[in-house]
Amino acid sequence: MRKNNLKGKLILLTILVALFGLFLTAKFFILDKQNEFGSLKVQSYPASTIFLDNVATGKPTPYRDDRIRVGEYSIKLIPVGDATQSASWQGRVKINKNTLTYVNRELGNSDVTSAGEIFMVTKMENRPKNKNYGELYIETDPQGAIVFLDNDEKGIAPLLLSDILEGTHELKIFMPGFFPRINKVNIDAGYRVSAMVKLAIDQSQKRATDSGTLKQPATATESAKTNQKTIIIEDTPTGFLRVRNEPSVSASEAAQVRPGDRYSVIEEQEGWYKIEYKEGSEGWISSEYATAE
Repeated sequence: MRKNNLKGKLILLTILVALFGLFLTAKFFILDKQNEFGSLKVQSYPASTIFLDNVATGKPTPYRDDRIRVGEYSIKLIPVGDATQSASWQGRVKINKNTLTYVNRELGNSDVTSAGEIFMVTKMENRPKNKNYGELYIETDPQGAIVFLDNDEKGIAPLLLSDILEGTHELKIFMPGFFPRINKVNIDAGYRVSAMVKLAIDQSQKRATDSGTLKQPATATESAKTNQKTIIIEDTPTGFLRVRNEPSVSASEAAQVRPGDRYSVIEEQEGWYKIEYKEGSEGWISSEYATAE
């Protein structure tokens, strides 16, 4: 009988010790999570009041806090002072452990005339092939913008660029009819930078609507009026300008023309010129890098 009682006590003690260990592990894990912080930097023009999860931070932009708990937050910017004509902005950001989340906004009088970037840094899910490389993921609003990295055209957003050497790189986002965005991006080895870039419409190009959709193609009569126009190709980040088969950044490339070349315009659409780049061959070029003479 005494042996059975002793055995029962030992089993009970073992269970209590195991439960206590689980309690300590859970407590340590929860406390450790609560003590994880990242950094948030916010810049805006004009200066704005910042709200995180609808709570005012108490400081206007420019703003930086290196003790933001890890997690996802809603963020809202409301212009202050005399900037009553500027639109407010709201979005979501994610704060990751020991990394910086950067928000930059240029607030126009409406959403379509506002621009900006959000950069968030996370550890790569898979180890890079080379320990000195990181990644860059780009989304744009509107979608389909052309992505340049260090003046090299990489493709159409959304786009993931892998095997980027650690260090500072120049990121340029371009779409006909919108103002381009250029930023310096720092890539750390083993980390991914996620960039969300908002483009502002270029109202000087007479968009059809504030939604950013292009006007309908020019009619034959309208096109005839442009036949006498001559354009000269301007300098580009790549040293050449792509000629595309259709007036779209996603259209296939037909040829390349060089800065300083002159062409007659066959047809014109918003943001695009149709030219005869060689005898018997026609294509479309972006008007962003062409000036009418």
